[in-house]
Amino acid sequence: MNQITTSYLAKKVKGNLIGDINPIKGVFTFLNRAKPGDVVIRHWIDEKGIAIASEKGVSCIITQNPTKDAVKTSKKLKLPLIITPKIEFANAFALKWAVNTFAQDSLRVVVTGTNGKSTTAHMIYKILDLAGYSTYTNTDAKSEFNTLIDPVVAVQIAEFEDINNEAIQAMVIEVSEVQGWLDKLMKDHACMMTSAIDPDVLVITNVGLDHIGLVNSIDETFTEIYGSLKAVSNRSKQDKKLEKNNSKKRYAILNSDDPLLLKMGDLIQKKDSINLLSHGTLDNGPLYQNITLKSDGIYHCSKLFMKKEELPFSSKHFLQNTMAAIDACLVLNIDEKLIKQGIASYKQLERRFTVLGRDPLIIDDFAHNPDGIVATIKSAAKMSEGNLCVVFAIRGSRGTAINGLNTEALINGLEGLNHNIIITSSSEVVDNANTVKHAERDIVLKTLKENNLKYVYYENLYPTLKYALENTKKTDTMLLIGAQGMDPANKLILNLIKI
Repeated sequence: MNQITTSYLAKKVKGNLIGDINPIKGVFTFLNRAKPGDVVIRHWIDEKGIAIASEKGVSCIITQNPTKDAVKTSKKLKLPLIITPKIEFANAFALKWAVNTFAQDSLRVVVTGTNGKSTTAHMIYKILDLAGYSTYTNTDAKSEFNTLIDPVVAVQIAEFEDINNEAIQAMVIEVSEVQGWLDKLMKDHACMMTSAIDPDVLVITNVGLDHIGLVNSIDETFTEIYGSLKAVSNRSKQDKKLEKNNSKKRYAILNSDDPLLLKMGDLIQKKDSINLLSHGTLDNGPLYQNITLKSDGIYHCSKLFMKKEELPFSSKHFLQNTMAAIDACLVLNIDEKLIKQGIASYKQLERRFTVLGRDPLIIDDFAHNPDGIVATIKSAAKMSEGNLCVVFAIRGSRGTAINGLNTEALINGLEGLNHNIIITSSSEVVDNANTVKHAERDIVLKTLKENNLKYVYYENLYPTLKYALENTKKTDTMLLIGAQGMDPANKLILNLIKI
């Protein structure tokens, strides 16, 4: 961190420096991984944490909540402490610093939106990797690193070259569309993190309801997601003002089947500060739609790009993600043959419409919010020759609002279908952070009863799956949906099949 001091850092994170103005010589990291010279970022810290940091020889600590005798101890040990009003200021700065320090000349893609972020980001990552780029991504099967509410991505970027023996040439970073801490919305999270990454390409998958409690309406979700588009647009404006002849061309890729993303496109077009592209199924889509899904395949500017039979999956949401990935890679000038090869050979992330069995057909999906649930049910129904048996995991410790909406989505998705419903709290397999509360269970069961839908409820996941297998015919389709509560199902059900 050349020429960065504790004083400079305090200004950048809008914080108050307690202690001396010292040079900073390390990276941004966690307390348990800190080395001499590093900067530790923590939401809260007490006097014990201060003492541990001092022993490790860190340059300073940034926190939002110093508790107990943290301030007193930092003064005593002469360890600079920066208190910021919002910890996201620190994490955004750490991310920006890591990108500029370790990947300044890299190709950069940000993917955000309510559904499909992980699949889209993972597909782009696979194509870039196939094209020979040394590529970093924070996407994984469980979406553990996409929150950006701590310095984990900054740490991974800093460590990438040491681990992979290559510098980062490209990065695909998934940005959570809405984020919070202690049940409070981290306002402008997507805007802040997108701005810190400064991408060449921004992909927005859709706008839907999730994270109820942090945001309570689709309008609030729209505002948070739109922030990422404004961040890229504002950077383009800055480039034009500076008359940078060699400045990046910045692109935003939108799903034109989503009316709210079309609204975003209209808003941003008026500012004329970014290159807009879109994909969708509409023949009369917006003028900037250049990728279109038709009955025989995916078209790019009226030319058939990939035939339907060349695509590895046919579900609607997968095809939306595929079109977004194609568009992103095309604007990054990746060879078309490599894009096609990457799509055709793509192996999806776990729990993304994953087929676990064929006799009966068993599909496992991470669907955990209303839009995702409806889309997944409709895709599974098209593949079913008989009844659709839905095994539905309640979202634990997420509140009654989202569980009520998820249940309504379940009901809407199943309308007109022959189906069975099995509900579970997955109590024996979830941790404290995902435990289903009585009120959450009650709202799910009450909503089903009020809509005259029959169901079977099991407290634990294992007997739920056992019952589902015993009551599903070979011609039926079993659909496992839910977030953390359904994560262990794939291993459990495969063991049951063997018995």
